[in-house]
Amino acid sequence: MTETIRRGSRRLTFLVLAAGAGFFAMLQSLITPVLPTIQHDLHTSQNTVTWVLTAYLLSASIFTPILGRIGDMVGKGRMLVVSLAALALGCLLAAIAPSIGVLIIARVVQGIGGAVFPLSFGIIRDEFPAARVSSAVAAISAIIAAGGGLGVVLAGPIVAALGYRWLFWIPMVVVGLTALAARLFVPESPIRTPGRISWLATLLLSGWLVALLLPVSKGATWGWTSGRVAGLLALAAVLLVAWLVAEVRSANPLIDMRMMRLPGVWTTNLVALLYGGSMFAVYAFVPQFVQTPPSAGYGFGASITQAGLLMLPMLVGMFVAGLAAGRLSAWFSAKAQLATGAVFNVLASATLTVAHDTRFEIGLAGALVGVGIGLAFASMANLIVANVSPGQTGVATGMNANIRTIGGAIGAAVVSSVVTAHPQAGGLPREAGFTTGFLLLTGIALAAAVAALFVPSGRRAAGRTVAPAPTEDLVPVPAR
Repeated sequence: MTETIRRGSRRLTFLVLAAGAGFFAMLQSLITPVLPTIQHDLHTSQNTVTWVLTAYLLSASIFTPILGRIGDMVGKGRMLVVSLAALALGCLLAAIAPSIGVLIIARVVQGIGGAVFPLSFGIIRDEFPAARVSSAVAAISAIIAAGGGLGVVLAGPIVAALGYRWLFWIPMVVVGLTALAARLFVPESPIRTPGRISWLATLLLSGWLVALLLPVSKGATWGWTSGRVAGLLALAAVLLVAWLVAEVRSANPLIDMRMMRLPGVWTTNLVALLYGGSMFAVYAFVPQFVQTPPSAGYGFGASITQAGLLMLPMLVGMFVAGLAAGRLSAWFSAKAQLATGAVFNVLASATLTVAHDTRFEIGLAGALVGVGIGLAFASMANLIVANVSPGQTGVATGMNANIRTIGGAIGAAVVSSVVTAHPQAGGLPREAGFTTGFLLLTGIALAAAVAALFVPSGRRAAGRTVAPAPTEDLVPVPAR
């Protein structure tokens, strides 16, 4: 009877984690297709409206590892409620935003919700039997991947039927109820890592992330050779070195560098950086390609809704492959799944390079991307979890997600520069720009596949000594 209750409790916990992670992932991509609509409604410029994306990216990059670390210390369940509540509040502010400034602030608040990713993985590791951790992590990873794709698919129909503000009203209701469910039903962390937050490390981490991601995101607008871009990149390098020195010397590091140096961690993070570079660029530029009018000599003149429907094969591939990854772990190691996912990504980018004249070819490439993402997301999360101590799960998976985001920002910026380098007379990119951009993505994806070969096997990693907690032994805490 007791075990039946525990299984029911775990199912409820999983549903809460899935809802929170899925809706945060969806909010990452839900807004991208409707930026022109927001620009028109709030009477702002194209340059200003892009801050709706940039603010969200910067906020999530800062809060994801920091709140993951705090969750390891004070309780993952507690910080999950805080993250979900912040996400719901940000959605409310965005839904009623009277100006672009308020909307940008709302997106900063929403970015706090990025911590649901590492906190979810940490709670699964704390609450689920060891035999179920791999499949549960894979399932959450599949939902995260599919959530990002679902945002692209749903944006058009929601805006057409209800208006763009419902892109925030609907998540606000669901995430608010999820935060309440997390408070009532998700058990508090039985294991915590004692210590305190190093505010110097927190400030330096935030500083170098902003100094790096801001010029990468705005480089095409500001000019890659401008003083602002060069100055911020130089500042990012200085702050990164200062952060590393501060972490190595700290008795209570925010990110334990011993953990980050583990072979299974740094190699997986390298793959995440490269994989993110190719994956997010596909997210950004395939919809742009299919929405280009045929008068440009390519493209299909698709509406937002039609472009979203063309991404459905990718969404299905993500979800199916992600769910299958957990079951495949009995026969194929996480490393094998990661390498296979990376190969699928190479095939997808190569397909887009040589064959993008029909909707079928776009759908096929999208399906290949989806399968690759589904396998890669699940395997990266499982590799990180297998290589770190339970008390470091939150911060380690948070940094992995962060590094993937950094790779995505860099990849999207580089491909954007290639695509828009030589526009047509009417201002639209040339087809050659997209072809070269897709070829570049193929090279990045190939580098990720090669890097995946150097990741230690998931099975061997699971048996090795993992990184110790930064300070004292892990302390068990009674569940609430």
